[in-house]
Amino acid sequence: MLFGAPTSDSRRCFAGRAALVVFAVATWGGQGRAASSGSVNTVDFSYSKGKESFQGLLSKPSEKAEVRGGVLVVHNWMGVTDETKKQAERFASLGFVVVSADIYGKGVRPKDAKAAGALAGSFKSDRELFRKRLLQGFEELSKLPELKDKPLFAAGYCFGGTGVVELARTGAPVAGVLSFHGGLDSPKPSDGAKIRGKVLAFHGADDPFVPAADLAAFEGEMASNKVDWQLIKFGGAVHSFTDLGAGNDPSKGAAYDAKADARSWDMTRVMLDEWTKHSK
Repeated sequence: MLFGAPTSDSRRCFAGRAALVVFAVATWGGQGRAASSGSVNTVDFSYSKGKESFQGLLSKPSEKAEVRGGVLVVHNWMGVTDETKKQAERFASLGFVVVSADIYGKGVRPKDAKAAGALAGSFKSDRELFRKRLLQGFEELSKLPELKDKPLFAAGYCFGGTGVVELARTGAPVAGVLSFHGGLDSPKPSDGAKIRGKVLAFHGADDPFVPAADLAAFEGEMASNKVDWQLIKFGGAVHSFTDLGAGNDPSKGAAYDAKADARSWDMTRVMLDEWTKHSK
């Protein structure tokens, strides 16, 4: 789940220091086989912009459940995978319609860590392109008829954690964003003035891929622009703490942490309850 090569200059994944739970609305472009998980249903979700085509996912709660809002989920550095689906369905299980955006483009899926690092790094160095792809996904989510007059949020993991903060910086109408083990740098602090919603970032306190300088810059941007933000650090946790696929060896810098995963999800549910209530 690295965002670049495993060095101090190329971080594991982007992630926004302030976790943005951007609920994005999307048009039903979903095609492909359906895969249900309990009361949640997920299908492939195709959308396009000009000559660009994308293949994400659309996850919906049970037909009997009240739709509370929408969430745009932004994948980690490996693109849209089963891990993306797992996280999307967690939000859908809470009553949200979820669009998992495809930032890389249809058919563009890294085969290994080296390829993922190069691809994610290309977006880190071109934030305008990154924001463009994020906005395209958010626009699709916002078109979904069942999300009319509903609050929209965004949540991202690693690369996607950086992405949701970038989305918020565009001034997009997201009520809140959630960033899980994201990059949390602040390339242009003045962009914080455009943030319209709330920002919540979850960070592994022992994550070696996010420098202290980046955390300080993120905090400075949020505070100086009077954003409603929180940064939660989990002691002992490293990068990718929500991802079972990261293994269980913290010495590698990325590893699953059951406590940090459970606690960040509990906090997510609490904040979504608050944000949804106050957005009405």
